[in-house]
Amino acid sequence: MKKSFFLKQPMMRRVLYALTPIYLFALYFYGVRLLLLSVVVFGGGIITEYIMEKRVKKNVSEAVLVTSMLFVLSLPPLTPWWIALIGIIFGVLFGKEVFGGFGRNPFNPAIVGRLFIYITFPNIMTYGWMEPGNFGINAITTATPLKIMRSGEASFNLLKMFFGFRAGSMGESFIFLIIIAAIYLIYTKTASWKIILSTFLSATTMIYIFYFAGFINYPLQFLMSGSLLFVTVFMATDPISGPKNQKAHWYYGILIGVITILIRTFSLFPEGTSFAVLLGNTFAPLMDELLKKKVKK
Repeated sequence: MKKSFFLKQPMMRRVLYALTPIYLFALYFYGVRLLLLSVVVFGGGIITEYIMEKRVKKNVSEAVLVTSMLFVLSLPPLTPWWIALIGIIFGVLFGKEVFGGFGRNPFNPAIVGRLFIYITFPNIMTYGWMEPGNFGINAITTATPLKIMRSGEASFNLLKMFFGFRAGSMGESFIFLIIIAAIYLIYTKTASWKIILSTFLSATTMIYIFYFAGFINYPLQFLMSGSLLFVTVFMATDPISGPKNQKAHWYYGILIGVITILIRTFSLFPEGTSFAVLLGNTFAPLMDELLKKKVKK
C-alpha cells in the first residue's frame, strides 16, 4: 500500500473546513491576488516541512495546510509574493520544525511567520491595504479602519464592517463567517470556547474602559476592526501552543485580550492581536504548571 504524503489529522481538517467559506469570500473580493499568494504560501510551507520531516522519515502534517491557510488569509492584499514566501518559510521552520515538528512547537507557526515579516518589512506590511471588491486587478489603496480611527477621523458603518466591506487582511474582515466558524469549531470540540469567550470579553472590557477614559472614540468599530476575532477563533485556540489545563484557558484568553487592546491603544503598531497571542504562547506552559491539580500522596 502506498504511503500517504500527509499525516491524517481530523482536527486539522475541521479547522480547514471552518476556514473554507472565509477563503472563498476572500477569493471573491481579492481574486487573483489571493490565488497567487496562496500558490506561493502553500508551496513554501509544504516544501519546508517536507525537507525537514524527510530527514527523520516522517510525513508532512496536515497542520501545515492550516498554517498556510491562516498565514495567507492574515496577509494584506498587496503583499509582494517574495515577502509572503519568506514569512511562511520562517514560520514553519523557526516556529515549528526547529522544535521537533508537529506537537512540539511552543508558538503558533502562522503567528511567528506573520510577525517576522510585519516587523522586518513594516512599511509594506502596514500600507499594503486595498478596498475589497476590486477582484485584485484594479487596486484602490486605502487605510484600515484601525488606522483611520487612531488618526481621529470618522467612524465606519457597522453593518458594512460586519459583512467584510472594509480594508484589512484578506481573511480578517468577514465577521459573520468567523462567528459561524467559531460555532462550528466549538460544537465539534475543535476549539476551546473558554479561550474564545475570555479573549473576546476581556478585549471588550478593555475597549470600554479606554472609551470612558477618553482614549478610544468608537468602541464597537474598534472591536470589529483588525484581526481580533479572526486570531481569537483560529490562532489563540491552537491546542499545541496554548495551555492544556482547562482552568488556564480563562487566564490565557484574558491575557491575550488585555494585551491586544493595550498594544492597539498605546503602541506604534495599530494591531496587537498577533503580539498578544505570541506572548500568551510564552506563558502557556507556566499557566499549566501553576494551575495543575495537586496529586494526592
